[in-house]
Amino acid sequence: MRTRTISVILLCAAVGGAVACQPTDGSKSSGTPASAATASATKDDKAAAAKKAVPNFVGMGLQSAQDAAQAQGFYALKSHDSLGRDRMQAFDRNWKVCSQNVKVGTSASTDTTLDFGSVKLEETCPAKDEAAPSAAGGKMPDFADKSVKAARAALDSSTSLTVKDASSNDRLVLVESNWKVCTQSPAAGAALNGQPVTLTAVKFGESC
Repeated sequence: MRTRTISVILLCAAVGGAVACQPTDGSKSSGTPASAATASATKDDKAAAAKKAVPNFVGMGLQSAQDAAQAQGFYALKSHDSLGRDRMQAFDRNWKVCSQNVKVGTSASTDTTLDFGSVKLEETCPAKDEAAPSAAGGKMPDFADKSVKAARAALDSSTSLTVKDASSNDRLVLVESNWKVCTQSPAAGAALNGQPVTLTAVKFGESC
């Protein structure tokens, strides 16, 4: 009697195991793993939301513009000094947007980098962004009225650069983005061959 009972238990276990290994009619495998299907759906969702119309940010405070851009899904954000002085926008709330690199209403991918041209709140936006000076072609740029910081950035980093106060006050030029160039040596257009460069400058708002 005991032997028969054990045999029946073993048979049921074997049959139950076999049944458990078979998929039911409602859960037949489709051939695609669940993880792959989820990844595919996520990819499709991203593709569907990949493009949006770029809003108009001009006239907004820089911080507000950045917040609005992120709310629309644009997270690759940059800003630059519209006056060409190469100033950093350290406190975004103190700056306002003058221009944007992507035209208003353009359908753009949300991974597009939006670059905002800006000036400080008390300043007037230029008609167009002032281009930074460039030493492309090995020629000395015209630095007149450009910031000392922008002038330095245009030259090779190995250049020996001397900057002097153009006034009679003999001030130290500490924050170079706040100083504009009055004179330069070599002159604009001269060939650059590693020679030292000398600039004189005054603070913006002052006359050379």
